[in-house]
Amino acid sequence: MARYKDSVCRLCRREGIKLFLKATRCETAKCAIEKRAYAPGQHGQRRKKVTEYGIQLREKQKVRRVYGVLEKQFRKYFAIADRKKGVTGENLLQNLELRFDNVIYRMGLAGSRNLARQLIRHNFFLINGKRVNIPSYILKKGDVFEPAEKKLSKHPIKTGLDNVRNHSFPQWLAFDQEKNQGLVQSLPMREDITLPIEEQLIVELYSR
Repeated sequence: MARYKDSVCRLCRREGIKLFLKATRCETAKCAIEKRAYAPGQHGQRRKKVTEYGIQLREKQKVRRVYGVLEKQFRKYFAIADRKKGVTGENLLQNLELRFDNVIYRMGLAGSRNLARQLIRHNFFLINGKRVNIPSYILKKGDVFEPAEKKLSKHPIKTGLDNVRNHSFPQWLAFDQEKNQGLVQSLPMREDITLPIEEQLIVELYSR
């Protein structure tokens, strides 16, 4: 476990931003970025000359790590975004935001996207009353998601439901505390995504 935590912190320091991979720890003074905001190793503070391609590639890798998406999946999301009407970069981020694991995380039902993926794979949540154990499932406007009734007594769900009451989630999501149900009430807009992401760099990378 210690090795995992160290590797996660190294990712954050290498990218120079908080990737929020370690749940609430990322919001405290224990966060690696708060302690040392540069890459690991004895040469971590040296400035390296980065090419335009390197900048674009780094941005793509950063977004992949934030959302926990494999390269093949990411290319698929980009292809879908490129075919849709509108701005390709914004379409890409919208697809990533609507992933089931990200929605559970955004709502506050899980402390990290990694935990959300684990809970989904273990059948902790339903979508529109049906069991869905695919973290990459893309939700649509009007979809209702909720913890499975049999899982309500489990510690992760109890913690998540308590957290929702004190958690600020995006305006495109809503939660009914009496029914313990979440709702995708609209599609996420670019201004709803507060992470420091320059999606145009990713578009330029795939347009090469």
